Amino acid sequence: MNVKLFGEFFVTLLVIVDPPGMVPVFLGLTGSMPAKARNKAATQAVLLALGVIVGFAVAGQTLLDYLHVQLPALQAAGGLLLVLVALQLLTGKTDEPAEQGGTSNVALVPIGTPLLAGPGAIVATMLYVQRAESADEYLILAAAILAVMACVWLVLRFSGVIVRLLRPAGIEVLTRIAGLLLAAIAVQLIADAINAFVKSYAALP
Repeated sequence: MNVKLFGEFFVTLLVIVDPPGMVPVFLGLTGSMPAKARNKAATQAVLLALGVIVGFAVAGQTLLDYLHVQLPALQAAGGLLLVLVALQLLTGKTDEPAEQGGTSNVALVPIGTPLLAGPGAIVATMLYVQRAESADEYLILAAAILAVMACVWLVLRFSGVIVRLLRPAGIEVLTRIAGLLLAAIAVQLIADAINAFVKSYAALP
């Protein structure tokens, strides 16, 4: 087993996904849910993120080429989606969707994607897959993806301990902080996408 390849990809993907940094956002979106629903949301989010990352690892470049979509466009789209979610968190308008059965939607979007399976994770995975030269290396990358998703699930699954410590008032404050963090992430994603587009078109003859 190529331990070096596993370690490099595992650390890279883990840093990009950032499980500890996901906790405030996850609790901001699910803190008012019952523990069972919150645990279900964590599982759904991780399974979706796993599916998206594996899907792009297998056929991502082919799909983007077929649709004539550049990676910066995918990045900008993720940023715009996060802006909408950040506004909901900052204005406190997140309770109504949950009451109307929106738990799955919150788990899938934005937690599953684009937060967990975002442009950074997708691009990093696609680059490592392109570098792989044998079936063994593909299996190593798959194992690293599973290991990262397992770490994320454990962090989100046991975030309920934080909920019990913070109480409703603390969750309310955490929700606003999560909104600010998401807004900053969204602006950075869009800025990086614009920068990539400018460099791409400036390089044209």
